[in-house]
Amino acid sequence: MNGTTAEPDGAVDSDLPAPRPAVREALRRPVRFLLSAWPLRCWLHLLGGVLSGAVVLVVLVVAVSLGAVLSVIGVGLLLLVAVPLLGIPVAAVERRRLRLVEPARLPGPHSPPAAGGPWRWLRHRFGERATWRELGYAVLSSTAFTCAGLGVLALTALAAILVPTPVVVWALAPETVMVIPGEAIGSPLAALPFTALGVAGLALAAYAAGWLTTAQVRTAWFLLAPRDDGMTRRVHELTRSRVRLADAFEAERRRIERDLHDGAQQQLVALTMTLGLAEMELADTESEAAALVARGRQEALRALGQLRELIRGIHPQVLTDHGLAAAVAEIAERVPVPVDVSIDLPHRLPALVETTAYFTVTEALANAAKHSGATEIGIAGRMAGDRLVLLITDDGRGGADPAAGTGLTGLADRLAILRGRLSVSSPAGGPTQLRVEVPCSV
Repeated sequence: MNGTTAEPDGAVDSDLPAPRPAVREALRRPVRFLLSAWPLRCWLHLLGGVLSGAVVLVVLVVAVSLGAVLSVIGVGLLLLVAVPLLGIPVAAVERRRLRLVEPARLPGPHSPPAAGGPWRWLRHRFGERATWRELGYAVLSSTAFTCAGLGVLALTALAAILVPTPVVVWALAPETVMVIPGEAIGSPLAALPFTALGVAGLALAAYAAGWLTTAQVRTAWFLLAPRDDGMTRRVHELTRSRVRLADAFEAERRRIERDLHDGAQQQLVALTMTLGLAEMELADTESEAAALVARGRQEALRALGQLRELIRGIHPQVLTDHGLAAAVAEIAERVPVPVDVSIDLPHRLPALVETTAYFTVTEALANAAKHSGATEIGIAGRMAGDRLVLLITDDGRGGADPAAGTGLTGLADRLAILRGRLSVSSPAGGPTQLRVEVPCSV
């Protein structure tokens, strides 16, 4: 299986802020942004927006103009009525274009109409607010964003032309080369300031493209994403109730852990000590009672070890004391396959998020060690905005399929409680990568 994604309910909570655009995160480190592929991706996104925006603008102008002219004979009214529907395909294209600069999928806002033919479909679409928001986005993107994108691309082209000025002067010598009208450039060395100006212009154009792309992504999430309605509110309440149930379950699990640690475990320790003393008293005798006491002490020690493993499985103390990174590093040492752990978190996460992420990693490691035939496993973790992102990769045989009983469905169900996401990439022959995303605003 390749590229399977499991998400809860398929709804977007409009009560929560839209995900921070990935390009906005990249712009937080300006130097790294310039040296990465982000400027090229932003320029390509703007170029596609300028071309598609120009086409949409022409279609809108022609449709409205013809509709107004032909309305006297009735045909134009059909064109004018069809104009609002133009936003639907435009929005569909924009959602696909956004994947170039935004990994978070923008879902469609439309609900499926009831069966009944094209007229019912038209009435349903005209009754949806999303249709009119998509029309507004089509107008905005074909005018304001198209003009702004054209300006950024023009700046980029001009700066790119200036960069190779010394090479052009050298190649065309002794011909005269002028960048500023009336001022000839005498030598390649004299053209270096224009190269510096071009490099600065490219950097400025890259930042401008990044910020303009950020504005487009935010506008798309605002106008093209689903909005809250009655059904969505019920889904949100169901999700929140699941989180409350998870909190209650976690509290009950902690209580059981505490009772086992402070009750049964202490009693078993006292029992082993008592049996140890009895074994010492009977050490000089050769009665069967001495052998039975020794055997009973060994059984009590084994039971104590099993109880400690059970308590650790319920909730490891290192997770409570030191956080997710330390707990994952500890569990990785007990896996029979070599595991490389690289989790860099700026601060402690909410307890429920840490617990969910820890047991998700634990189950993923168990699945990889049992089913994949991997010889090496890698775990990487970081924060992306307000979401914890974990990548679990193994070099096994691949072909992981949730329907095959490998535990992937259970992982997705565990994450769904917190509106998390599990993405699986597992082509035949490997490698297999699990991408786990858990919102931290629970």
